[in-house]
Amino acid sequence: MKLNTKFKILDIGHRGFSLDYAISTLEVEVSNAVHGNKIKAIKVIHGHGRGALKAGVRDWCESQKGRFQAIIKGEDYDIFHSETVAMRTECNSPYDPDLGRKNGAVTYIWLW
Repeated sequence: MKLNTKFKILDIGHRGFSLDYAISTLEVEVSNAVHGNKIKAIKVIHGHGRGALKAGVRDWCESQKGRFQAIIKGEDYDIFHSETVAMRTECNSPYDPDLGRKNGAVTYIWLW
């Protein structure tokens, strides 16, 4: 199986990170992806939990508007969502078990 280098998975929801540390980690990973110019999308696993990390990640993404092509909530991530289809096409349609599952524990960041 060929490794897809355009699609990165970042799990910050299962490591016990504080909100500040999780957002800092997300910022570093996004910056590295943008400057490395190879990663086109990041799947952020923030989990369900009490919802603080999910809200924090999505608030951070909103505060970065214009920096990304799109922010796709896991609840919207399916083959009928135009940004999902476009992002997946740019990333060579990576295998992703969350496609179509309406998984609110993830958020996708589509980079420029």
